[in-house]
Amino acid sequence: MTTTAPSDVRPDPPGSPASSGDQSLAEFGYRQELHRSLGRYASFAAGFSFISVLTTVFQFFAFGYAFGGPVFFWAWPAVLAGQLMVAACFAELAARYPISGAIYQWSSRLSTAAFGWFAGWIMVIGQIVVVAAAALALQMVLPPIWSGFQLVGTDPSPASADGAANAAVLGVVLLVLTTVVNLLDNRVMSVVNRVGVTAEIIGAVLIVVLLLTHSRRTPGITFHTGGGAQGGLFGALLVGSFTAAYVMIGFDSAGEMSEETHNPRRTAPRTILTALAAAGLLGGLVILGGLLAAPSLTDGHLAVDGLGYVLTSSLGDGVGKALLADVVVAIAVATLAIQTAAGRMLFSMARDGRLPFSARLSRVDPRTGMPGAPALVVGVLAAALLLLDFASPDAFLAIGTTCIVLLYLAYAMVTGPLLVRRLRGGFATGGTDEQGAPLFSLGRWGVPVNALALLYGLFMCVNLAWPRAAVYDPAGGHWYFQWFTVLFLAATLALGAGYRAYASRARTGREAAEAVAA
Repeated sequence: MTTTAPSDVRPDPPGSPASSGDQSLAEFGYRQELHRSLGRYASFAAGFSFISVLTTVFQFFAFGYAFGGPVFFWAWPAVLAGQLMVAACFAELAARYPISGAIYQWSSRLSTAAFGWFAGWIMVIGQIVVVAAAALALQMVLPPIWSGFQLVGTDPSPASADGAANAAVLGVVLLVLTTVVNLLDNRVMSVVNRVGVTAEIIGAVLIVVLLLTHSRRTPGITFHTGGGAQGGLFGALLVGSFTAAYVMIGFDSAGEMSEETHNPRRTAPRTILTALAAAGLLGGLVILGGLLAAPSLTDGHLAVDGLGYVLTSSLGDGVGKALLADVVVAIAVATLAIQTAAGRMLFSMARDGRLPFSARLSRVDPRTGMPGAPALVVGVLAAALLLLDFASPDAFLAIGTTCIVLLYLAYAMVTGPLLVRRLRGGFATGGTDEQGAPLFSLGRWGVPVNALALLYGLFMCVNLAWPRAAVYDPAGGHWYFQWFTVLFLAATLALGAGYRAYASRARTGREAAEAVAA
């Protein structure tokens, strides 16, 4: 396989339009192996399904309400504004570097190979955790549809020992199914993804319309905090932002799939932005509708059962359960999309020889156009993480928050070097896409938008990782849960540094042996 390590590739691609996707990829020293079969809607679906409004809003609505009350709604537009700035920076990069393993590739080309490796390492670990967290969301919707889905114990609440264990069982079953799809063919995966995203969008619109037409109060309620708010209004918004922060990640997946997308320089930037914007709008309306239609804001159900309770109690069991079934589809497609994105990141890093067993991980089945080994690795590791839920129900929140922090940090490891490159005047804003049109560019707004995106990302990393006992260890007595995110991040960095040191020594040893043999 012909490859060129990121550090050896010139930082900015030429401005002339590429006549084909294969030629565009060859500019970076890679050979086209993944099947290029995705159109604009499939690219949009890759980003939208990773975000998966219904999956994540249903999963974390109860948490946001428990700690912020109705006012947590206002954290949503704030996070959306911050993520749109990040997405705008990513759209510029997707137009200029249409390569799988987007975060790793972008960071490597904007900074150094070592820095980019750590960005990719943090991102792929975060994606694996996200896969596990997304699969856990089934517990929020399947038992309310039918009690028979409660396979372990009797209490379906994810905060209970029974609910946490059952969530792990359901999650493993889902991971088996998504892994199989990821091994079949990228066209099959694309069809499943597009159908699922279409169903999710239709379902989200129906949920919004039905909830708003069953409103019991006015939007003014969103200016009130709940009894569980920590630190007043500002504290409520900080913790309430967890819900929005968890939802609005993964829009870069359109960039991850660039090597499988037609006209990626033109398509990926647009689908990155439209996927986030669409998800942001729909998600905000779903949360608002849930707050307005809830039978009660004080009976404790919203802080425990979340939106599933609102749907079944406000719309009736029949309609409510039908909409919950649509959420099940959304969760399944989201898990599939996230696993696919993580697999492409592993493939991209392995193709450059940057991971253990790189030769196997970078192998693409010529018939299916899929790198099967990365999908299998992601599925197995995500399933292993789900076993934490058997240890303690608090692991549910720990897993979810950890993955958010890792992805936010990886994003900052792209926006940071990009800002440095802009300030030094080394980031080319010109060039044309496959159809000869100018590449997406922020123009004179590049520096201020980039700077704000970086500051926002760093602030959210600190906010999300801050070891709040009330959030991470509400029962008390488990200091490791309170510090779980910090400890997991430290372990991720230490493991990455250890592997790089080992790989460096092994490479030096091989070179010395070859020199002696020569």
